[in-house]
Amino acid sequence: MENLTNHITEILILLFVLITFMQSGIDKMVDWKANIEWLKGHFSDTFLSGSVPFMVGVIAIIEIITGILAILGILWILAYNDMTLGFYSCILACLTLIMLLFGQRVAKDYAGAFTLTGYFIVCIIGVYILN
Repeated sequence: MENLTNHITEILILLFVLITFMQSGIDKMVDWKANIEWLKGHFSDTFLSGSVPFMVGVIAIIEIITGILAILGILWILAYNDMTLGFYSCILACLTLIMLLFGQRVAKDYAGAFTLTGYFIVCIIGVYILN
């Protein structure tokens, strides 16, 4: 219980990362066809148009790994007072968001790219706090 109260900020950030990335990764897998169809249109006028299924698969796998690391990070904080896995989860979250930002900018979806900023801020604070 002491680790919970002493590290509530870290745990809340990891819960945010867990929900955000696990839900997104699972959604990509569960609704693969619709996601691919929409993203093919989104990237149709870019050099990324031919690699949409590959990109979605990579992002989905990384998002799920990020979520799993967030779960393990929370457990490691509570059980061992160890921030390592949570730190790696936040780093992977930041890298994933940078990949998504790149895609949004290439697609010239500037509003979509801007919405990633809030997520990135939370994740980079997580990197800072968990380091």
